[in-house]
Amino acid sequence: MARIKLSGIGIEYELLGEKGAPAIAITPGGRMSMQTAGIRELGQALAQGGRRVLLWDRPNCGASDFTFEGESESAMHGATLTSLIRALDLGPTAIGGGSAGSRTSLFTAAHDPEIVSHLIQWWISAGTISLMSLGNAYFCEPAVAASLGGMEAVAQLPAFAEQLASNPNNRKILLAQDPGAFIKTMERWADAFNPPAGVLVPGLGPDKLARITMPVLIYTSSAKDIFHPDWTSVKLHEMIPHSQLIDPPWTEDEFLAHWIESTQVMNGHLTVWPRLAPSILEFVAR
Repeated sequence: MARIKLSGIGIEYELLGEKGAPAIAITPGGRMSMQTAGIRELGQALAQGGRRVLLWDRPNCGASDFTFEGESESAMHGATLTSLIRALDLGPTAIGGGSAGSRTSLFTAAHDPEIVSHLIQWWISAGTISLMSLGNAYFCEPAVAASLGGMEAVAQLPAFAEQLASNPNNRKILLAQDPGAFIKTMERWADAFNPPAGVLVPGLGPDKLARITMPVLIYTSSAKDIFHPDWTSVKLHEMIPHSQLIDPPWTEDEFLAHWIESTQVMNGHLTVWPRLAPSILEFVAR
């Protein structure tokens, strides 16, 4: 693994595969790190297919630094990925991810389309229950903690345990935040998860989606997935008419079994991600 500073933010990353090969960047879901089971395995499969693979920890995830700047966390993540791709001189890069990684990839493609060769989407978060759940977990709980016990209470939240353990500097960054300013940031970032009518993915209206002109591959979601409902993949396909919509390499029952397992084995549902490698490689080779 390696580390780079981008606009003062420490970003942890790793490159797999042969230097100079066409690049693919993979972004995990949730606030999961690149160490989550399934991420490296997908990266290795793509590298074996002849690609240079970028695995990375987004700000506020894994061993990368905390930062609370930006219009929304998703927009900040997207801008960071384009900066990372350019700083590493990877050239036009295929980008993909699921859930929050899907959202980050969409923002990346809209923010700096010239550096994105292909866009790959799965597990697209949308819909009232999905977005309310995410907004509460990501932003409302930290805001409530800050209001009741200051930043020390925020540091005690399980949601930040991995980041504090992986990067000791994150405790200093977190405790240095003014609670009032932190709460305002959480309110702004939570509000981004309350999109207006006609907007599928929070913060990505028609004007931003229009910037996504590169080839796009979308995997259909499961009807049993309340966090990434099946209609979201169909709707995104309709909003990006040149995109291709295909079924994922797992059944709905398999998805559900892995998701249930993840309640006992943290983030175990990402272990199905390596199955995506063959279809991703076929798509980016076009």
